[in-house]
This record gives sequence, C-alpha cells and structure tokens, in this order.
Amino acid sequence: MSSATNGASAGFLVWRLSMKWRVAVDRAVAPLGLTHAQYVVMASLYGMSRSGLRPSQRALADRTGMEPLYVSKLARALEASGLLDRTRDPSDPRAMQLSLTEQGLDVTRRAITVVQGLLDQLLAPLGGRTGSRTREFTRELAILLDAPLDPRTENDEEQS
Repeated sequence: MSSATNGASAGFLVWRLSMKWRVAVDRAVAPLGLTHAQYVVMASLYGMSRSGLRPSQRALADRTGMEPLYVSKLARALEASGLLDRTRDPSDPRAMQLSLTEQGLDVTRRAITVVQGLLDQLLAPLGGRTGSRTREFTRELAILLDAPLDPRTENDEEQS
C-alpha cells in the first residue's frame, strides 16, 4: 500500500479508485470524442440494445446510476454529435427512447475495446479480469452497490 492510502478508510479508497478510473477512462476515450460519462451512456445503451431493449432515458439513468436529467443532457449532446437517436416512446409520449446510430455503434465498439484494455491494466494486480481475486472483488463491490443507502429499520417496516 502506498503512503497516501496507508490507514485510509474504505470510503476514501473507493472514492480514490473511482476517481482514478474516471480520469483514466476520460483520457482513453477522448481521442474518440467522448467523455467518461458519455462512454457510460453509450456502452450501457449498447449492452441494453444487444439484449433487445430500446430503453428510455429514465431506464438508462436507472441502469447507470446517473441522474435522469444528466442522462437527458448527455443524450442530447450525443444526438447532436450524430452518435445516438432520441425518439418519442409510442406508449408514453413524455418518454424518449434511445438508440445508437451506425456511427454511434462504431464509436462505442472502439471505446469498449479501449476501456477493456484499461480494465486489464487496473485489474492486473488481482490476477486480471478473469482471476479469482477479481471475481471476489467484483462480488464484494456488487454487495456494496446493492445495499440501500437508507436502510429501513424494523420499526419503520412495522408502521408501513
């Protein structure tokens, strides 16, 4: 452990790792004309569309953990760049459905390749993307992400 992280709390280390990752992705996808946040929107949209979904901005916000207003802003910028299309949802005229354009698909595939290379670098100390320590680390992160921020107490549940 470096002297900067020696004795640091788990929260501080999660924050530092998150910042390190964000900066690395920003730098890596910049030559493709993307920011880290735009990459997250496009890669998530790519994954959802491969599953046969054409998500709304709200569904994409839920998937990414971003605020819906921020996803809307990012989607408008990506639409202006010709990377995605926003169309009204026929079943809910208030909602916008998102899809990648052909150019968006190409940029997203290239960005995913770049970011996977970064992930290989980041996870090398744990044995790489497929290592047993990485699998355990991923499980632990998922547990933390699945935990509610404001867990209800038993008294709250009894009053419901």
